[in-house]
Amino acid sequence: MGVSQLSSAYFYGEEEPNFSRFPVVGLIKTSSTSKITDSAAGATAFSCGKKTYNGALGLDADSNRIENIVEFLKSINPQVGVGLVATSSITHATPAAYYSHVESRELADEIMLQLIRSKVDFFAGGGKDYVFKRGDSIDLYAEMQKAGIDLDTTAMLKRNWEEGSRYGYLLAKDGMPSAPQRGNFLLRASVAAIDFLDSRESSFLMIEGSQIDWAGHDNNGEYLKEEVLDFDRVVGAALDYAEKDGNTLVVVTADHETGGYTLAGYRSEDGSSRNYDSIVPSFSTGGHSSTLVPVLAYGPGSELFSGIYENTEIHRKMLIAMMGLE
Repeated sequence: MGVSQLSSAYFYGEEEPNFSRFPVVGLIKTSSTSKITDSAAGATAFSCGKKTYNGALGLDADSNRIENIVEFLKSINPQVGVGLVATSSITHATPAAYYSHVESRELADEIMLQLIRSKVDFFAGGGKDYVFKRGDSIDLYAEMQKAGIDLDTTAMLKRNWEEGSRYGYLLAKDGMPSAPQRGNFLLRASVAAIDFLDSRESSFLMIEGSQIDWAGHDNNGEYLKEEVLDFDRVVGAALDYAEKDGNTLVVVTADHETGGYTLAGYRSEDGSSRNYDSIVPSFSTGGHSSTLVPVLAYGPGSELFSGIYENTEIHRKMLIAMMGLE
């Protein structure tokens, strides 16, 4: 989600976007050890505070395991609540960076196994096939039961949360359907995660509007618009909670920009005329770009997130905001 993706909410939404509610705005440089990052390396920069090679999750550039923010917080206080929500498979690169350590993001079966053995308390997204149609002989559903995970594969229903239990929702074989088809899944899952974590003295929640990226890869402006507006609704729910709570930091950013997306004016086929009263989504690539991406912040410690800085600084700034650590 680059600046143009964020901007689309202002031209295609019917109401003022929730993005406008953030008082602090910054920009991050997204390069991995390559000039252009992928989601695995980009998310690892956030979760672990280190640059790495594209495809790596929770490893440094030399393939050494790095402690991620979830592991660190749990080592300081095992009672910290941790949640992950995505519209991709929960094994996809961005959510996986917060619990897995693998040399390739393609190792979905291993990544799902590491999720079960991790200290994540709540997760919601797609990925049923990596539990029930695995390429190995591991009975992962039995592993989940042993790990105290209450798994739902049918609906995003709110529960009477039981202390000490873990909760998982896997509602698609792999990634979730696109925004119009999946309905309000992302909002319901995010609100459920917030509700689950609310009883904890402290918590960490990562929510990804994963398919903003997919729409960029597809060069599909309509798909992108719907995904951004869907994500903005979730941002609104997070800010509503933070405003009421008074002690919650909300940060919105992205691993990278995808598609080289631009909100361009209409141009005639022969190039002889332009219409600046009409916007036509335009793309320059089917892959990622190296453009800076926005950072929006609200709440205690939000002032740390202004300026222009490396993506690895997101990790450090989160820890300073949460724990006063330098």
